[in-house]
Amino acid sequence: MKWLTAGGLVAACAVGAGVTWGLGWPGLVLLAVLFVSASLLTQMNERGGPRRTARQVVANGGVAAVAALLGSWAAATGAIAAAAADTWATEVGAFSPFPPRLITSGRRVTRGASGGITALGTLGGVAGAATIALLAAVLRPRGAPPASPALIASAGIAGMLVDSVLGATLQGKYECPACDARFERGDTVCHEPVRLARGWRWLDNDAVNLAATLLGAVAGALGPVVAPR
Repeated sequence: MKWLTAGGLVAACAVGAGVTWGLGWPGLVLLAVLFVSASLLTQMNERGGPRRTARQVVANGGVAAVAALLGSWAAATGAIAAAAADTWATEVGAFSPFPPRLITSGRRVTRGASGGITALGTLGGVAGAATIALLAAVLRPRGAPPASPALIASAGIAGMLVDSVLGATLQGKYECPACDARFERGDTVCHEPVRLARGWRWLDNDAVNLAATLLGAVAGALGPVVAPR
């Protein structure tokens, strides 16, 4: 499959199996919508993109699989909504005619820089979260506690925003000691191996995505509890 590496395909099958085991076909449909929409948006983008690895698949779908195995429809849909919001924001934002700005300071950054947002990308992320939330309301399995689409969408948007904030503040950023070129991967070699310039070495883009989906799951699970009855 051109959208996944061999390891990514195995991870996707494992995540899909976990979601299906815990939530049945409705959960699998939501996961499929996330994966297919993300892949199509990536292919529509002129920059294309490398095939997703097992680590990336787990970072985006692992929390949903765990929530599904625990039987929490609200948490699983919150995690999927967060993954959709973040992915749609990134891919739709690539079409913005205006350069992204850092979410924490408003400073202009290069396209693709972690923590950079655009108005178009943010609207795309909201649309992604809303799409998953509306589908979740329609597909909710019998016996699952009702979850407001607005709450699920809000959980997804919250995950997207936290992803940007972590990317702008704590995610590891690297630079070449020879030319000061900036990178986001610690295994990059420019003129020589890059060194950590700021942030936490272990907090890379995949870890940030995992944190975002975890927040989406928690927010989704807590939504029905704190919502007025």
